[in-house]
Amino acid sequence: MTGQVIPFNPLDKKNLGSSVAAALMAQPPKRLGDMRSSHGVGIYAIYYTGKFKPYAAIASRNKGLEPELPIYVGKAIPVGGRKGTALPDTSKSKALFNRLREHADTIAATANLDLADFTCRHLVVDDIWIPLGESLLITQFSPLWNSLVDGFGNHDPGAGRYKGLRPRWDVLHPGRLWAEKCQPRQETEQNIQGDIEEFLRAMSAKA
Repeated sequence: MTGQVIPFNPLDKKNLGSSVAAALMAQPPKRLGDMRSSHGVGIYAIYYTGKFKPYAAIASRNKGLEPELPIYVGKAIPVGGRKGTALPDTSKSKALFNRLREHADTIAATANLDLADFTCRHLVVDDIWIPLGESLLITQFSPLWNSLVDGFGNHDPGAGRYKGLRPRWDVLHPGRLWAEKCQPRQETEQNIQGDIEEFLRAMSAKA
């Protein structure tokens, strides 16, 4: 008796997410620091190619014309999207450009990263598919800054809200003034670097 054959459903949410992710990966990479103002919302992937030693395994995958391993994947949703009040015409939004510019400013503020070592792919997407595409990309690539070294995409929590711990990302890459106001972590930069080494070794073993 043969096993049951499950017919391909192009409208299955996993397949829809895959199509969004594939479209992003087909985009030409651009220097993160050279982004020009543009309209649209969507998803993006950021790649590292520099000499920060803990990221050597990532940089080696991204040296060619077609970078392979994102260090961070994110989304830019319409203004008010988190509250269910998205703009009816997302083509007028600059959310995607503004989010990438924020990331560029964050990297430029650090003492041990060079903005020139970062490229990105970005894709303007119909807002209903943005969370699905981002989720699939994170699952597919397990980007370091989305998982182990969290906090890169964080915003200033504001006055009176600095009782939380400083993000691991800011322990490793100090420079954001608001992060210095947060409570110090017990783990050191060396602790985090050790975790990165184990994380990337395990990822390489799975490849």
